[in-house]
Amino acid sequence: MDHDDFDQEPIPGLPEMLPPGEEILWQGAPDWRALTRDALKVRWVAGYFALLFAWQATAAAAVMPWATALAQSTFYLVLGAVACALLAAIGWCQARATIYTITNRRVILRIGAALSMTVQFPFNWIGAADLVTRRDGTGTIALRTLGTTRFSYLLMWPHVRPWRFAKTQPALRAIPRAAEIARLLAEAAQAEMSLPRVTAAAPTQPQPTGAMPVPAE
Repeated sequence: MDHDDFDQEPIPGLPEMLPPGEEILWQGAPDWRALTRDALKVRWVAGYFALLFAWQATAAAAVMPWATALAQSTFYLVLGAVACALLAAIGWCQARATIYTITNRRVILRIGAALSMTVQFPFNWIGAADLVTRRDGTGTIALRTLGTTRFSYLLMWPHVRPWRFAKTQPALRAIPRAAEIARLLAEAAQAEMSLPRVTAAAPTQPQPTGAMPVPAE
């Protein structure tokens, strides 16, 4: 029987309906190719196995013909192709299970291919956001959160800024049109934080009105 855990979401990517006054400004997901390239480092893995192939073929060519040495070293190319295919599959699954949401009040990350979870960041939790872009227009927006709240690097990976272990920075990874989305996030956060905050004071006991009492003689 087919079963989709996300069928219970009232709005895709959100655990519940938005409260009055809050609206979605943007929703998106990582580009799986960019995620595989940038977060899973598939190019580095491919280069590593290519280097192993070249080293093995060169070493074997010292004791046998080049054609034989190359044929015997193709094992590393096959192994590298399998590893890259697995990384591409992981990247595709991660991108398919992810929805990033920006509203006029917060950033919401629904992440996790195997263990799905939703993490929310109101704008007043975010001190700054850092943008890194690639030549193809994809990029990562990392959120520098305020306060002492910590987030697990392993649980949130790959939706984190790389190599920030002491203070994990949640991130919108490998999203298309990253510069445009970063501009939208900045404008929404500035607009929200500039709104005045009105708090209701505790009610006070009303004072009696009328003439002042005349002291008895």
